[in-house]
Amino acid sequence: MKKNVNWKKAMIAVPLSVGLLLPSYHVANAHDHSGNHSDHMASVSTPASDIRASLDALFSEHAFLAVVAMQKGIDGADDFDQAAGALNANTDDLAAAVTSVYGEEGGAAFKDIWSSHIGYFVDYVTATAEDNEEGRQAALAELDEYTVEQAAFLDTATESRLKASELEEGLKMHVEQLVWAFDNYVAGDFDKTYENLRHAIEHMYGPGKGLSWAITDQFPEKFENTSVDTPAADLRSDLNHLFSEHAALAILAMQKGIDGAGDFDASAAALGENTTDLSAAVASVYGEEGGTQFEEIWSSHIGYFVDYVVATAEENEEGKEMALANLEEYKVEQAAFLETATEGRLKAEVLEAGLQMHIDELLMAFNSYNEADYETAYETIRESYAHMFGVGEMLSGAIVDQHPDKFAQEKPSDMPNAGMGGAATNGINPAILWSIAGIFSALFALQVIARRKASNL
Repeated sequence: MKKNVNWKKAMIAVPLSVGLLLPSYHVANAHDHSGNHSDHMASVSTPASDIRASLDALFSEHAFLAVVAMQKGIDGADDFDQAAGALNANTDDLAAAVTSVYGEEGGAAFKDIWSSHIGYFVDYVTATAEDNEEGRQAALAELDEYTVEQAAFLDTATESRLKASELEEGLKMHVEQLVWAFDNYVAGDFDKTYENLRHAIEHMYGPGKGLSWAITDQFPEKFENTSVDTPAADLRSDLNHLFSEHAALAILAMQKGIDGAGDFDASAAALGENTTDLSAAVASVYGEEGGTQFEEIWSSHIGYFVDYVVATAEENEEGKEMALANLEEYKVEQAAFLETATEGRLKAEVLEAGLQMHIDELLMAFNSYNEADYETAYETIRESYAHMFGVGEMLSGAIVDQHPDKFAQEKPSDMPNAGMGGAATNGINPAILWSIAGIFSALFALQVIARRKASNL
């Protein structure tokens, strides 16, 4: 394993700047919150919650892209290089974030260590393809060493706000989840594959919360003494998680559908589970009737994407145009629902623009993939994933503005339970407790794609 002997020395110096060099995930919102929240504790958009959202986005995207790249690698897929390139671009963004807090040397050290574990996953995939058990075990041993070095780096960087022993446990869980997702994919147990993919994505919201807490605790004045650990920040994180996961799973299911892949049903089922979770979250805020109405509307747009994929497979231009027309109607209906639910805090015309962007991104990612323009496909996948963090911020902001008393809390003094060790503990916060909604009807239609495609192979 390559060791970086200079990183501890690099962490000794106090960083000169703390403003994270991360993209800002904002969607235009017609409602101005600035005059409504004198208390940062009851606002979803604070300097602390912004850095938490940025780290959540990059860590969770890493898990998603790593699983996709490993699948593409073992399959020898034509888009493997571009999938790996997207994963590397995510690493660059993470390293830039660390650099902006801990300086050039700290950022370079982080990138060297973080990149190493991606390399060891590559070794694991290669050894699996070669049926080389010794190589697989060697890769796992390297990954064990990686968890120790990465944990030590973050312990030092945060001046022991994050403890190496706890970090090692969390990093080990991350490694195991990716390995399990890959091993089950190779074994053809696709239900477990996508169960582990969803767990891997969710787990990374723990490190996002933990590291952002440590940074804001180190440099409180740089973040206006705001906290990452508030009910409002948790709500934003929960919705960010579900909305971004929707985009990721929808794009993956569309790829699997047009390819007639063996894991299509499982990928579609994972997308269905995400819709159930989103609908339950809405129901917990706006009641069972509101949750049911949301689910019906939300599910419809998944069905229209299904229609578009089916029409593409059949080279049916009329069918594609009909699907696009239905998506146009969906956009209007979804925007009207959210404007009504939030009592006008979210404006329909603004929501329609954001929903159109989501539709355009998913179609661009799919069409580019189908046309073998993989560079555009993976650029758009990343854009689509990031865009949904703006949607989460916007909706959570409206909810908090409607129910400010439910999200008022004093700033905590101790480190939050951020899932830094062991199994993921993020979950859905108490403001949006689970209530199980029905499975949506699009799954049957989605299954048609794989079966039709497979019958033509």
